[in-house]
Amino acid sequence: MKPTAAPGITEKDVLHPRNPHRAPYDFPQLSKASPELAAFVRPNPYGVQSIDFANPAAVKALNRALLRQFYGIEHWDIPKGYLCPPIPGRADYVHYLADLLAGSNGGTLPPGEDILVLDVGVGANCIYPIIGRRAYGWHFVGSDVDGVAVRAAQQIEAANPSLAGAIECRLQPARTRIFDGLIQAGEGFDLTMCNPPFHASAAEAAAGAQRKSTGLGTGPGTTGRGPRPVLNFGGQNNELWCEGGEAAFIRRMVQESGRRPGSCYWFTTLVSKKDTLPGVYRALKTAGATEVRTIDMAQGQKKSRLVAWTFLSPRQQEIWRRTRWNSVPEAGH
Repeated sequence: MKPTAAPGITEKDVLHPRNPHRAPYDFPQLSKASPELAAFVRPNPYGVQSIDFANPAAVKALNRALLRQFYGIEHWDIPKGYLCPPIPGRADYVHYLADLLAGSNGGTLPPGEDILVLDVGVGANCIYPIIGRRAYGWHFVGSDVDGVAVRAAQQIEAANPSLAGAIECRLQPARTRIFDGLIQAGEGFDLTMCNPPFHASAAEAAAGAQRKSTGLGTGPGTTGRGPRPVLNFGGQNNELWCEGGEAAFIRRMVQESGRRPGSCYWFTTLVSKKDTLPGVYRALKTAGATEVRTIDMAQGQKKSRLVAWTFLSPRQQEIWRRTRWNSVPEAGH
């Protein structure tokens, strides 16, 4: 049943139907679940209870409250300056991946305990594994090139009994590699997922932060808190930019996936820029992908999409379903 929005407030119906964050934030309820949030909640200019989304501490407190209320996570923290992601958009990616799996299995979602997901760039926040584990019971391997991020994600897993044994965090030893040196011999994943670095340089990332800061009313020429941009969601350099931006990162991901075609059923990635898609499709054709799907979605308040590809033949896909998901073979096979 479609959730009902509060009177006088427009529902965020761009989010996935199963996303529990479709309705506007219920700050009074969230404050009950997480009292530390209450210190940041006050009426906005429209008289509605909210927080200052330009305040990193307020955003962090909101995330803690959401994780506690919706995902049963009692202990969650990230090092200062690391990415504190908007949870509704992150949840959308996970729910669309569940649809992708179900669509590959005759409309039935494979049992959660059978699904192994590789989260490329898990980050210190460990958000995707938390959501995927709590929503669908999936098991995760989270990789990152940043040792501090890996240790922080491990601490989140260790501090929450509901995540015990469900998340393995690995350090990617080569900063310019994605799957190489990470996926082990004989290892198979049902899904990979990734939110690539968006920007192509540190300067571009800083300019993006300035534009965002101005939009939030905190940049030059506003009546906000001053001229310096505020990264309300934070982010280290490797989380925000890489040489060539998302286009180069995804092309490299496609190339590396093509060197291990049988290691995963569906490789996937978010693609923020529509202009990135033609180059991704060319790379996938060159790599020999047998099937490519593009799924439009919302990532927070902006339009985005995920691209999924596989190298498995129809016969190989059937064997995968039967042996890994305990699916009943299709008629005639």
